[in-house]
Order: sequence, then structure tokens, then C-alpha cells
Amino acid sequence: MSAKNKLTLSVQYPDVRLQESLTRPKIRRWVQAALFAPAELTIRFVDADEGRTLNRDYREKDYATNVLTFAYNEGEELPDDAPTQADIILCTDVLEREAAEQKKTVEEHAAHLIVHGVLHAQGYDHMDDEEAAEMEGIETEILAGLGYADPYAD
Repeated sequence: MSAKNKLTLSVQYPDVRLQESLTRPKIRRWVQAALFAPAELTIRFVDADEGRTLNRDYREKDYATNVLTFAYNEGEELPDDAPTQADIILCTDVLEREAAEQKKTVEEHAAHLIVHGVLHAQGYDHMDDEEAAEMEGIETEILAGLGYADPYAD
């Protein structure tokens, strides 16, 4: 691992349903693939109740969503060696439901959501069509490098 992509990673499973299948080494590999700078990240798997509470309290949307990224140095100009700091919250209930609806494995969908969250932590967004296209292209390239299909293909 280069100094550029130094990673301090914490993985939390207050909702333990995916702890056996989505292991820390697997998650570390996905996160590392999406890093362009040093980072201190926490990946946390929660149930629908906690996911809904966080989405309501921080985004004023009263439902559980698949992934939330709390980037703590968002918008700051960081020195090259300063780590990106973020918490990335995945809601197990939504992740499992969406994977089934999209006819993907939970692992494929989780890899996509984690890559997506890591990109958000580093300042990427999808607020307009141009940003969305850029972010989706980066996600697709990273996931292909990890051996996963294009998450945006029909």
C-alpha cells in the first residue's frame, strides 16, 4: 500500500446479519480500491431503525436508505498527506432488498455501495448529470477492477 492510500479502517456490525459474509478483509479490499488519498474510515452496518433515524436526523428524510456517508472534512482543502475522515453507514435491510430487486448478490451490491460511499467521502457527488456521469464511470471502473459487473447496466 502506498503512503498516498494509507488506510485506517474500522468495520462495525451492530446489525450482525452480514458479518460472516461481508468480512473485514473483503471490505478493506473494496475501500482500498476506491481510495485516491489517505483515509480514516468507519464502515457500519445498521438495521432499518438506525438507518431511518440517521437519515431523518441528518438529511431530514424519514426512511432508511442504502448508504449514508458522513464526510468530516468535506469541502476542506487538505494537504496531500492528510487523511479523508468519514463514517459510511450501510443499512442491511435496504441493501438486501435492493440486491434482490436488482437480481444481484448481496456481496455485489455491498461492494458497489461501499465504493460509492468511499467516493462521497473523497468529495465526489451526483447532484447534477455531469457529476453523476463522472461518479458512475469511476464506480464502474473500480468495480470492474474488483471483478464485479457494471452496477448501472440494465
